[in-house]
Amino acid sequence: MTAAQSRDAVDTRERAAASGTRSRVVCPILTRAPSGESGPLRTPEARSDEAVGLARAIDLDVVGAEIVSLSAIRPATYLGKGKVEAIAEAVKADEIDLVVMDCALSPVQQRNLEKAFGCKVIDRTGLILEIFGRRARTAEGALQVELAHLAYQKSRLVRSWTHLERQRGGFGFLGGPGETQIETDRRLISERMVRIERELDQVKRTRALHRASRADVPYPVVALVGYTNAGKSTLFNRLTRAEVMAADMLFATLDPTMRLIKLPHGGAAILSDTVGFISDLPTMLISAFRATLEEVRAADVIVHVRDISHIDSEAQAHDVETILEELGIADRADRLIEVWNKLDKLDAGARAAIDHDEEAAPAALAVSAKTGEGIDRLMAAIEDRLARGRTLVELTLDPSDGRGLHWLYEHAEVMSRADSDDGLRLTVRVPPDQVERVKRRFGEGP
Repeated sequence: MTAAQSRDAVDTRERAAASGTRSRVVCPILTRAPSGESGPLRTPEARSDEAVGLARAIDLDVVGAEIVSLSAIRPATYLGKGKVEAIAEAVKADEIDLVVMDCALSPVQQRNLEKAFGCKVIDRTGLILEIFGRRARTAEGALQVELAHLAYQKSRLVRSWTHLERQRGGFGFLGGPGETQIETDRRLISERMVRIERELDQVKRTRALHRASRADVPYPVVALVGYTNAGKSTLFNRLTRAEVMAADMLFATLDPTMRLIKLPHGGAAILSDTVGFISDLPTMLISAFRATLEEVRAADVIVHVRDISHIDSEAQAHDVETILEELGIADRADRLIEVWNKLDKLDAGARAAIDHDEEAAPAALAVSAKTGEGIDRLMAAIEDRLARGRTLVELTLDPSDGRGLHWLYEHAEVMSRADSDDGLRLTVRVPPDQVERVKRRFGEGP
């Protein structure tokens, strides 16, 4: 059995086990937003639906979900005593195996809730890490997920090895106290994290070499970013005619994919489909995937794909913008195109409102990656954005210079072409660093 077959067999067993895990999703909502929090507020129903979607993304059997309003976070259990007791009764009555808390729990809160509920408890961070662990297919993706998982696990080591609570070091009976089991585990985890970070540094250097090699071949890079399940992979398939996995599921794809696309006037660009973003994305995941997301930082054009049919579209857009800022992409305004996707899901009234908003905000483009509506305008917008700073050059070619004509179509954008008695008259658009090369090779037209 090959390594890939073994991994697929393990994934199949994991999915089978998860599908039988009866789960309950609890979505705590603070009635007062924390100080310093900005941006559009999410509706409790949309947050709960997203949490359920995350749980189902790893095939959990979600028996029930509830929204819990909180006036303040309790240090010991996050929830109030009465609510903890009520959930514990529901867990026992429904024979729940796992409670998913849609919030960030401290190790103490997680432990106390597990004791109170009598079942396993995971928080939002642990759930997202579990999904990423299932979705990672490449060696790089697996390393990134493992690094994030170890960073999360390191802070949650508990004293479960009571029979090894204190070991003795040295020889005979004179040795001093050795490492506790927790300290040993932390040391082993730290050593593994250092090894993974070294491997990821090599990945980072390899990606830098790939970007340098792409710079030698003048193909600009267009990166798709957006909230998870906004339709990036469907749009990627539409633009490239590829068959990247696309499903109505949170984090359907994880590993980045790159393909060459042809622009309307004959030019070419590399389109990159990146991992989807999500609210409260764990900090360790942003750090672990920084090597992958550097493709976004280096992109010539960033296409921000929004699910305009979603009730929390504005809040999702704010989350994406926040993560882009955390990645250090502050100058994105000059190279960002906002795309309002999933027009096919809107009714007539919503479509009319979108058309009005699009006229008021011409920077946004309304499309449907599923039906293809608006794709031509998007391709033209990408080409126009890439053309900023490029120079128009008038050329006249000898009709027999087929090789030169082919070179222009491959390395420049041919805006117009006309036959004349003097030869082929062309108007081409070229990057600034290629202008002198084109003029030396072909000369300028009269």
